[in-house]
Amino acid sequence: MLAQQPALHNRFAARSLRRTLIFYVMLGCLLPLVLVGFLTYSSIYAIFSNKIQSGISASLGQEAVNLENAINNLDFASKQFALDGQIVDEVSDFLQERQISRKSQMMTAIDQKINLVNFTNPYLGLTAYIMPGEENPVLFSNLAMNPNFDSKVLPLFIHYNGADYYGPHQTQYNSSNNMVFSEQRIVRVGGEQKLYIYLETNYNLFRSILQQQTYGMKVTHVLVNEQGSMTYMEDESMPMQVRKAVDAGFPELHKEVADYHLFRYPSAQGWQLIAVVSKSAFNSEMYAWLSKMLVLACSTLVFALLLALFIWKQIYRPLRKVNVEIVRMAENRTSPVSFTNVEEFDFVLNNFQNMKTTVNDLIAEVAYKEKQKGQFEIEKLLSQINPHFLHNTLNTVQWLARMNGQKEIDKLVTLLVKVLHYNLGKQSLIVTVNEEIEAMTNYMELQRIRYDYEFEFQLKVAGGVLQVAVPRFLLQPLVENAIYHGMSDRTGRIVITIEPVGDTEMLLRVEDNGSGIEPETIAKLLSGDDSKAKRGLGIGLSYVNRMLRQFYNEQMQFRIESELGQGTVVTIVIPRKTKEEFDD
Repeated sequence: MLAQQPALHNRFAARSLRRTLIFYVMLGCLLPLVLVGFLTYSSIYAIFSNKIQSGISASLGQEAVNLENAINNLDFASKQFALDGQIVDEVSDFLQERQISRKSQMMTAIDQKINLVNFTNPYLGLTAYIMPGEENPVLFSNLAMNPNFDSKVLPLFIHYNGADYYGPHQTQYNSSNNMVFSEQRIVRVGGEQKLYIYLETNYNLFRSILQQQTYGMKVTHVLVNEQGSMTYMEDESMPMQVRKAVDAGFPELHKEVADYHLFRYPSAQGWQLIAVVSKSAFNSEMYAWLSKMLVLACSTLVFALLLALFIWKQIYRPLRKVNVEIVRMAENRTSPVSFTNVEEFDFVLNNFQNMKTTVNDLIAEVAYKEKQKGQFEIEKLLSQINPHFLHNTLNTVQWLARMNGQKEIDKLVTLLVKVLHYNLGKQSLIVTVNEEIEAMTNYMELQRIRYDYEFEFQLKVAGGVLQVAVPRFLLQPLVENAIYHGMSDRTGRIVITIEPVGDTEMLLRVEDNGSGIEPETIAKLLSGDDSKAKRGLGIGLSYVNRMLRQFYNEQMQFRIESELGQGTVVTIVIPRKTKEEFDD
């Protein structure tokens, strides 16, 4: 199970070809749409904004012109009633007449003239002559009028061409509640009495001037009088921020306040007409375009997804076939692959077929070599007869020497048997320092007997390193080198030092007082190119160097320091390890 965990991890950590393919196909389809949409949005937004602003400004201007015309029409009609000599004279005579019958005739004539003027001016509504201060201030009117009329309670709009204009306000006609504009102008009559002509616009003129239909969206109209005060607001639920902006006044023809657009038309007559449009209504066309773009984006997304799945299916079938061929290889390595008729995948399968052929050839070659190796093992086993025969023969010589009292021969053969047993035995490649010292001591004693004790042998070992694990034959090549290259005319001396270095390392040093070694010879010793290395055990310093690098890599130090006429020092510094650590 532990061996399967990395494979599972790699399976889920790796990128899925299907997800990657879907991502890139969708990206390729949506990215152009997004870029085009962004560029189009920035362009269309400017176009829509300018078009809507221009449309609102044009509609607002048209309404303002209609309102100006209504004011001018009231001005013209009021001048007819206030300045026309015939009507004014008849009204003046009426005021001065005392006979009831005559006064009744004059009233009928004046009413006829008022009705005639109203008939010829269809934009006029209520028309009346007002005499303030009287119990019944309405002197003449074409319609039934509020008998308690008082112009002071009406909202003043402007003072224009010598007359006062009011509105918009509810009509003074008793039988209606329509909104109208009105005008009051003084009439010059004889005597001390003050007489005014009061005119109202037609009952439906105000509604025909301010219309929502001309804008194509919901618009709130606001009228500001000559004094800058708001006299009319079509929607009383307008936010306070908009009301404050209108009351404070603003010089711009277009201004944005909170979530509203304010468009202003300043009239030459002194009043202002303001159209208030919410941003949601203002951007309604843009929102409609965005909704269409969103539908297009969703459609493109669905199309890209379906296209990616279709492409995936076209790729998945050949991939599955390749996977089947890989699985079949474990069952039958010799069967030929089946191609997919897709050029790219067939190229892979063709390489896979070549790989199968190569693998089969390699397996056959390995099988042949294993067979040869078995034969070599048999020959190697047969070749071990001679060493074992030599070992047994030496044991026989040892016992004969003991039986004949030849102690020196017995000692020499005993040492030789121990050395051969250590070198030819089946021990592990990793031994302790104590075992290596024992084998090396037997070898040194054997050499001293051979050289008739011409050199001294001194061993300095710290007790804490005896159980440290080291590779076999680590010390013997060093002392062998000291014997063959360190012998001198004077009494030879070989000193072996083994001691700890710090908490984790160990030092092994072999010193001799021989004639020294030249640098060229040291290089040959390390490379293995030295005929003298074939003496003794036949193991050279190059073996030690290779073995140290194999077991310790860069954690070891191996130095040969020599001075001609003084001697040679071979130093090794290695980590302290146990046998278990080598096994790991």
